[in-house]
Order: sequence, then structure tokens, then C-alpha cells
Amino acid sequence: MVYHANFLRYFERAREEIIGAAQLKQLWQQKGCGFAVYRCDMTCHQSVEFADRLDVRSQVAMESQYRSVWRQSIWREGTRRPAVTATIEMVSLGPDKQLIPIPAEMLARLQQSHQG
Repeated sequence: MVYHANFLRYFERAREEIIGAAQLKQLWQQKGCGFAVYRCDMTCHQSVEFADRLDVRSQVAMESQYRSVWRQSIWREGTRRPAVTATIEMVSLGPDKQLIPIPAEMLARLQQSHQG
């Protein structure tokens, strides 16, 4: 069985894939902007085994200039329902760990991924 904490890793990897690791690194190096999980609500509906082929699906919505909400789900191949669902709230932080507005280029990237 897949340990529940691994689902959070799968969700994080999917967000990183959508945003782009290079873009995240560039934001941190050039603007001191990073992202942190503010809140997570996860429900496991079915068990997942290590050999299962999985699909992680993600939708993002901007809740404010500081916060994005990701609705993510993990689907086992050939099933009609998600095995795991989560709502993950992310905030944008500056180098002093205080809230900062999400940079315009990141907003544009998230809006583009939402439309695609």
C-alpha cells in the first residue's frame, strides 16, 4: 500500500510540473519569492498499491493576490472515481517568510495552465 504522505508528494510533483521547476527556482533567486502549503484537506477514498499506474489531475484557482487553491486528485488507471482527493491552499512568501503578492509572471503561468 502507498503510505498517505506519499500522496502529498505526488500532488507537489504535479504542481511543480505545471508551474515548472526552472520557473520556481528563478522566482526564488531573482525575487526571493517562494510558495508554501497553508492548508491541506485530503481524503483517501480507495487504497493505492505501489504497482498501480496513477494519473494526478490538478485545477488551480486564485483566491487572492497571495493565495492559490489547488484541487487535485489521484486516479488509478481504469477506475471511474478518484482514489484520493485534496484541496491544497498555497501562499506566496518573500525571503522574510511574510506574505507577498504572487508575481505577475506566475499569475499568468497559472492562468495559462488553467485554460489549457
